[in-house]
Amino acid sequence: MQIIESPHVYDAIVVGSGAGGGAAANVLANAGMKIAVVEAGAYFDPKDPATMTQMKWPWESPRRGASTNRAFGDFDMSWGDWEVPGEPYTKKDGTEFLWWRARMLGGRTNHWGRISLRFGPIDFKHKDVDGLGENWPISYDDIKPYYDKLDKQVGVFGTKEGRHNDPDGFFLPPPKPRLHELYYIKGARKANVDVIPSRLSILTKRINNDRGVCFYCRQCNRSCRVYADFSAGSCFIFPAMKSGGQIDLLTDCMVKSVTTNDEGKATGVSYINKKDRKEYQIKGRAIVLGASACSTARILLNSKSGQHPNGLGNSSDCVGRYLHDSTGASRGAFIPALMNRKMYNEDGVGGMHVYSPWWLDNSKLDFPRGYHIEVWGGLSMPSYGFGFNVTEMNELVGETVGGYGDKLRDDVKRFFGATLGIAGRGEAIARYENRCTIDPHVVDQWGIPVLKFDYKWSEYERNQARHMQDTFEEIIHEMGGVALGDKPGPDSDYGLAAPGQIIHEVGTTRMGNDPATSVTNSMCQLHDADNVFVVDGGPFASQADKNCTWTIMALSMRTSEYIVEEFKKKNI
Repeated sequence: MQIIESPHVYDAIVVGSGAGGGAAANVLANAGMKIAVVEAGAYFDPKDPATMTQMKWPWESPRRGASTNRAFGDFDMSWGDWEVPGEPYTKKDGTEFLWWRARMLGGRTNHWGRISLRFGPIDFKHKDVDGLGENWPISYDDIKPYYDKLDKQVGVFGTKEGRHNDPDGFFLPPPKPRLHELYYIKGARKANVDVIPSRLSILTKRINNDRGVCFYCRQCNRSCRVYADFSAGSCFIFPAMKSGGQIDLLTDCMVKSVTTNDEGKATGVSYINKKDRKEYQIKGRAIVLGASACSTARILLNSKSGQHPNGLGNSSDCVGRYLHDSTGASRGAFIPALMNRKMYNEDGVGGMHVYSPWWLDNSKLDFPRGYHIEVWGGLSMPSYGFGFNVTEMNELVGETVGGYGDKLRDDVKRFFGATLGIAGRGEAIARYENRCTIDPHVVDQWGIPVLKFDYKWSEYERNQARHMQDTFEEIIHEMGGVALGDKPGPDSDYGLAAPGQIIHEVGTTRMGNDPATSVTNSMCQLHDADNVFVVDGGPFASQADKNCTWTIMALSMRTSEYIVEEFKKKNI
């Protein structure tokens, strides 16, 4: 195949336009650097009427919004999910790993839950507490200034609580709890589980003239047409372009590898243009990989050369290793006191208004790391189905089951808003043997070798899921509810979600001071090629009992400012 080369040399090439790539593009472009952003998916703007799904009625979808080609429903704003046509991945026997890919400008940030939590001081040095995994080579104090910048630039609501390992930030006013959340607060506190206002990157107050304020339609997963919630395109890339940033957007371009010279230094990237299916190469002085933890690992492993025979950055054999995702388990509940509710608009933001941060001491438990609890429910816009089994509900309250017509309609109205869901999201231990590698026998439709996953949960994660289920039942009981369905047991790993299913995968290019046991240094710079940087979740030495996105972006901003300084010093 003929490779089409461009003679132009960019200051930096940013691969990926999601949380990490978007943050990097914003910092680098605002510093005056000429950059290319190479995105595997299509161009997307949340306010474009041609692709907008926000504020559409259920009947504007073939199945009232239920999934026909999107995992979270047809209105969900993610083009791509755990399966992307023509882009397979494989698994070692016994592995259930699920790999989410969003093929669009802004990536996963267009549909995520906007849960924006800082990691705490303990999260960066957890090995000192329980002896497991590795400490980060940086501390909370190193990243705090970038959390602060992120809070002010992007906006996050919440309250100052003074919790040591759940650090406070610069918060916008939080929305008030909805009725189902008031019941959750009551039950959780009776069960001695802490509850505080959520911390979500959604604007409840205007912070600039480019973005609107949340109008409480509860549809953040559809990406906001007034830019009131955080998405990388609307909050990072578009503002940088508007203010004069020199950004070339290359969409529908699937990066194949990083190119290197005879000295092993990166010179650019090679990609397949999906529209004409031809291979192109562009040149850059710095390469910034923000394609997602697994996609970046794939690019590096496919970037083989005489100087990097095992893949770029892989002299330690650690690229792809230490892969880990958040744990997840959930339970549904029926709250009889919420039956026969008056119907009114209580949409709120597209996510939880309150949540439970980790509240216990793991040294007294049989698992080493904690989890937080999320809650959902209320009177959201009805869509496909009821969201509950009317017959089961009638059985629980001793009423006549069955029926159709007026009887069915009356039952649906009686029970609508009386169900509630609770979910735990916790920290798994980063393990050497959990990894992704290149499958030597399979390529995608673009001819690029695909990833093969090898991942198993340990007893630590199973014990954590068991604790989640016990906690859920206690909270449901204390709020006067009834847990729905059978309680998950050991035969189903206590309801523990498959690895990758929570879509928080990190750790494949983990940072460390020792090049023999890590891929990047404390500035997310490859040990093996000092003009290549990783700004997605790959450099994480460990996860936390928090969602990873806010930390991905803070790290990306820190790394990007470092790149700017290195350019000024002519080190790149």
